Amino acid sequence: MTVPDAKTGTGNEKLVVEIIGAHNLMPKDGEGSSSPFVEVEFEDQRLRTQVKRKDLNPIWNEKLVFHVIDVNELRYKTLEISVFNEKRSPNSRNFLGKVRVTGSSVGREGESVVQLYTLEKRSLFSHVRGELSVKHYVTTDNDGDLGRVNGSGGAKKSKKVSSSVGKQQQQQHIALLNHQQQNQQNGQGQRMLPFYPNQGEMKPLVITALPGPRPGPVLYSNGSSEFSLKETKPRLGGVASGLSSHKDKTSSTYDLVEQMQYLYVRVMKAKDLSLSSEVVSEVKLGNYKGVTKKVSSSNLEWNQVFAFSKETIQSSVVEIFLREVNRNEYSGRVWFDLSEIPTRVPPDSPLAPQWYRIESRNGGGELMVSVWFGTQADEAFAEAWHSKAGNVHIEELSSIKSKVYLSPKLWYLRVSVIEAQDVAVMNKGSGLVRFPELSTKLHVGNQILRTTVSTANPTRSFTNPYWNEDLMFVVAEPFEDCITAVVEDRVSGGQNDVCVGRVQIPVSAVERRTGDKPVGSRWFTLDNGNNNNNNNSNSQFGSRIHLRLSLDGGYHVLDEATMYTSDVRPTAKELWKPHVGLLEIGILGATGLMPMKVRDGKGGGTADSYCVAKYGPKWVRTRTVVDSLCPKWNEQYTWEVNDPCTVVTIGVFDNARVDKSNSNTRDARIGKVRIRLSTLETERVYTHSYPLLVLHATGVKKTGELHLAVRLSCGNAVNMFQMYTLPLLPKMHYTQPLGVHMIERLRYQTLNAVSARLSRAEPPLGREVVEYMLDHDFHVWSMRRSKANFFRLVNVVSSLVWVARLVEAMRSWTKPVCSTVFVAVFLFMVLFPELILPSLFLYAAAVGVWRFRKRPRHPPHMDGRISHAETVFPDELDEEFDTFPTSRGFEVVRMRYDRVRSIAGRIQTVVGDMASQGERAQALLSWRDPRATFIFLVFCLVSAVGFYVVPVKLTVAIAGLYYLRPPRFRRKLPSRGLSFFRRLPSRADSML
Repeated sequence: MTVPDAKTGTGNEKLVVEIIGAHNLMPKDGEGSSSPFVEVEFEDQRLRTQVKRKDLNPIWNEKLVFHVIDVNELRYKTLEISVFNEKRSPNSRNFLGKVRVTGSSVGREGESVVQLYTLEKRSLFSHVRGELSVKHYVTTDNDGDLGRVNGSGGAKKSKKVSSSVGKQQQQQHIALLNHQQQNQQNGQGQRMLPFYPNQGEMKPLVITALPGPRPGPVLYSNGSSEFSLKETKPRLGGVASGLSSHKDKTSSTYDLVEQMQYLYVRVMKAKDLSLSSEVVSEVKLGNYKGVTKKVSSSNLEWNQVFAFSKETIQSSVVEIFLREVNRNEYSGRVWFDLSEIPTRVPPDSPLAPQWYRIESRNGGGELMVSVWFGTQADEAFAEAWHSKAGNVHIEELSSIKSKVYLSPKLWYLRVSVIEAQDVAVMNKGSGLVRFPELSTKLHVGNQILRTTVSTANPTRSFTNPYWNEDLMFVVAEPFEDCITAVVEDRVSGGQNDVCVGRVQIPVSAVERRTGDKPVGSRWFTLDNGNNNNNNNSNSQFGSRIHLRLSLDGGYHVLDEATMYTSDVRPTAKELWKPHVGLLEIGILGATGLMPMKVRDGKGGGTADSYCVAKYGPKWVRTRTVVDSLCPKWNEQYTWEVNDPCTVVTIGVFDNARVDKSNSNTRDARIGKVRIRLSTLETERVYTHSYPLLVLHATGVKKTGELHLAVRLSCGNAVNMFQMYTLPLLPKMHYTQPLGVHMIERLRYQTLNAVSARLSRAEPPLGREVVEYMLDHDFHVWSMRRSKANFFRLVNVVSSLVWVARLVEAMRSWTKPVCSTVFVAVFLFMVLFPELILPSLFLYAAAVGVWRFRKRPRHPPHMDGRISHAETVFPDELDEEFDTFPTSRGFEVVRMRYDRVRSIAGRIQTVVGDMASQGERAQALLSWRDPRATFIFLVFCLVSAVGFYVVPVKLTVAIAGLYYLRPPRFRRKLPSRGLSFFRRLPSRADSML
């Protein structure tokens, strides 16, 4: 479209903006909907449409008409179209999006068509979505039916267009939406994504093959209880849901889980059998069958336990058969009537196995067996074969059993590279001596660090380099690694490093320290034998290196993010304080899990899920429940609590090692839950179902619900209260603090050490499980996290904003009675300033007591709204899940780079403004502006005399009354002091 020719202008031209409708707007009223209206601004003229109540897809079909002063200048003007949500108060509204249209895109009447614009953000952290259908053109029609113009900026409603025209435009609006949806559903072709950098006109950037389902934000309903925490009422063994009874802990070990009844069969050994080949035993109970391992006929001993769930028993007898491996016929059997089997309840001693006569055709033979009914509290439960795992191959049975793991004991190894002496360096072929570029490289296991290149020092010989640098490593007990220090000389223009000496020191020989007192340094002889070019120098020089080595046990080796840490004790055990409580968690089960795999012969998907809980160095893993989307674990675990301000993490995973034919051995994550212990009341049982939320490249998904029973017991209330007054981390973190970058690097090395140790256990905990539980990627850049943190900060300062608004409302005198009371209270506080602090503390105490009855009764959980995972754009998710370095295409990377430049430009402007204000304050006494400094000095002298003569209370009272004076005694211009400050110079003038 073209701008109307200047020759055709008559002076009566008007700009008509037809607001057709909007689609898929953001809900902003807190009830899952919005009451939108459109406001259009052009050349200090502002008009708005009617409000559509509770409609996210409104249709207006309204014309807004603006006077065009000079049609020749229209191409340089901008049309601002904004969409708002009207709150209950007519004077308050929420921003829903905006569109900026340049005058160059406005055509003549009859030439324009309905255009569909994607709503833009007003700022970086705005929450918008949806599209707006608009038609705009220039006309000379003076029809009185058109909307009236409010030149003063007031909002007046325009009249509707005729019904026939409205229906036609509505059809165009729907056709545009259908066309866009067809383009989004088409897997091939181009997709339109919003472009964020500052620009006058909204021009979508077209890119191809961008991952993501659609250009708009991915939304999930949070108004329902789908993502919320739910309280449950399970039938816990020995305690009801709520406050626990004061029972002996030894007699109620499993009082936080539901009792599960099992039939246990222990097959020990057989004798007096006339068999010649390998023999197996088969335990049959109805349709379930368990098979023992193969043993030779000369050593008939199995010692295996089989557990059958009582709720699935469909037979009245349990049978134990013996047969040879190469024969299908049974050689004999032993059977038991279920009604005669005894019941065992811990802490009773295990049931002793007995010899039973084997019924066989050949006669003879006995089998040692014990059969009993028990619960999951039985000692044999962890090692038993379970009837629900009948489809698991016998070689994979170990991968589904429950286990307890311990993280290795980790130390920080500090190596101070001080200096070296008499280093034999390589000379040039001409015999000329050159100044060497010497550095030291340290190897500890798979960790490699290097010092800087020693600089030239006229007071030292070039063969005696000096560094004095501290390098930190992470090592785990038992110490099997060595410290390898290699002194290297950089030759060939820095392209090659030649070893000129090395030394190896066992980590086990390093001195340990528990405080910040430095250990003694030592000289170590360097071995130059590996350098063939310096054989002549080896006989002349006795090279050595000066090192200070220590294992720092006063630090806590951080393996988790500091905000999610579960243990803050130092490494050295002699520095530990006694524990203050006991944490008990009953992992009951899960419901509604997302199918993770499809097995042959099954119509739908299934999952082989297990739980992992981590607190401190103790990791627990429940057994794997095979082929179930609603698994029941009912396993209870206990941890000692050393600090109440810590977090326990429980994750749910899908076991990939159950299927032997599956080539993928990485366990898929289903979700996790974090519980901060300080939010729990002591001696209370919390039974809730926690939503399992996982962020995928397509958005946040609920993968199920995890049912837990949690109890925090307090051994000594005085010790627990005292913990709140102690530093969070051990002493050495404050006396010899580590840098942020060093902590992140050491945390990565700690993760490697923990995952390497746990992956060698049986069953192993894979690296993917350890990474997910320890939040290894929380520091990666994410636009979603940035928005979430920004709004968390806004929520924190909202109370200060409320106070500022209250003061502003009082000085506006809209409610004279309240303003008068406020002034009276202010004068009272000025006359009696000693009551200010007591009043504030008394008010805070009263608020705390008042809120006690409405205190949170449920522990916190993963919140999709706080995480801003419900209204995130697919491009932002794709950027969050991108690898480092990036693996995306050029166009995508360019678009994201331009967006980051736009954000950085705004931050740069804000930082520059803050620096300018500080420089103006410095300019008051710098004589950069001599007249301004002279005025300020005169003001200071007069103020000194005035404050000396006038009492302080009177000064504060007069200043407060002047600030709170009614609006009729004020003027709208800035104050003289503010105007004086804004005129002061800053160094922005010197910027290029």
